[in-house]
Amino acid sequence: QVQLVESGGGLVQAGGSLRLSCAASGRSLSSYGMGWHRQAPGMEREFVAAISWSGSSTYYADFAKGRFTISRDNAKNTVYLQMNSLKPEDTAVYYCAVGRRFRISIDLGEYDDWGQGTQVTVSS
Repeated sequence: QVQLVESGGGLVQAGGSLRLSCAASGRSLSSYGMGWHRQAPGMEREFVAAISWSGSSTYYADFAKGRFTISRDNAKNTVYLQMNSLKPEDTAVYYCAVGRRFRISIDLGEYDDWGQGTQVTVSS
């Protein structure tokens, strides 16, 4: 069973940046697509970004395009989400999740293992 631990969240002013990390243990994720998703208070969890097993392909939600960058280091079994130009509406709990082998997906239903999340709060 894989364990995922997110870190890097916090409080930042609008326009600022944060870099989230997701460290995995218990299983190598080098052949799995990975994703970042978020859930704001009172809202459904939504897709943010996904990356293929090799890192050669990425998908982004429209709100993330041009501001967020997903990356991975398979040697460290870690996935990252660099978030720039943050807005108050980006305030949410951010989760990383393990997708399917050799697939990349924007469908939250195709993610089987989830971390506990890290809080991101953007003040105006």
